[in-house]
Amino acid sequence: MDKEKIKGVAGKGKGLIAEFKEFIAKGNVLDLAVGVIIGGAFSKIVTSLTDNILMPIVGVIVGNLDFTTLAIKVNLWGRVVPIKYGLFIQNVVDFLITALCIFIMVKTINKFMRKKKEEPKEEPPAKRDEVKLLEEIRDLLKKSK
Repeated sequence: MDKEKIKGVAGKGKGLIAEFKEFIAKGNVLDLAVGVIIGGAFSKIVTSLTDNILMPIVGVIVGNLDFTTLAIKVNLWGRVVPIKYGLFIQNVVDFLITALCIFIMVKTINKFMRKKKEEPKEEPPAKRDEVKLLEEIRDLLKKSK
């Protein structure tokens, strides 16, 4: 490569880095990062709720069943492989709880946004009779010129 091509590639790289810095500095990316972190923490809470509170209660209701141990052993190519469908059921319940919470949150936010849009705008105060009369005089003077 000759020197001009190298400078051209290096110049594009600097522009790319500057553009990336600008992208990162925008508020939307920071908001997204905060949302992902909070979502991860929320996911841990829901998983703990499902694993440690809900599923043991459901297990007792359906006959002292421990969902974490539910599995089918399948012989695949000479190896016995456990298919842990109990853990899958727990993860489905976990997902449904998370989806329900997100649905309620989005529904609440949309309700507040609709109320904000529907708020009546304040009408300007009615003009006094003197102002109306002065405006009529002004308009008549404009017409007479």
